[in-house]
Amino acid sequence: MSDGKVLATVAVPNGPRGLAFDGLNIWVTSYGSNIVIKVRVSDASVPGTYPVATYPIAAAFDGTNIWVANSRDNTVTKLLATDGAVAGVYPTGSQPYGLAFDGSHIWVANSGSDNVTKLNAADGRVVGTFAAGNEPYGVAFDGSNIWITNFSSNTVSKM
Repeated sequence: MSDGKVLATVAVPNGPRGLAFDGLNIWVTSYGSNIVIKVRVSDASVPGTYPVATYPIAAAFDGTNIWVANSRDNTVTKLLATDGAVAGVYPTGSQPYGLAFDGSHIWVANSGSDNVTKLNAADGRVVGTFAAGNEPYGVAFDGSNIWITNFSSNTVSKM
């Protein structure tokens, strides 16, 4: 790991974009195929692919589930990390692009509506929608605050 040597290369279809790690597997969003690919870390095998909505672009793990931002459908899909079954599909703002988990909520950066949506991770219910800069893309949790990158305004916001 420290020497930068490539240990495995896994072929995935049509525009891999987002990644999430669940403790055993890497989950890869395939933007052009509308699927998520589960890659086992121990041997780089692919135990499954799972359909999601249109243009999955980002992924996050909440300790139990994989969340996927579907940028064309303005939704996020919640998949059970154990078997990839769909546990729910929830509306967001326009063009969800980034995801973060804060311990109890999923935060979604909506690049098309210049805001972030806060979802209850347990049931997908919208807890709030908050203004951000122009075209928020990235979102991260630092243990206390949410940080958002705003592509068009060249800023980073702290909430």
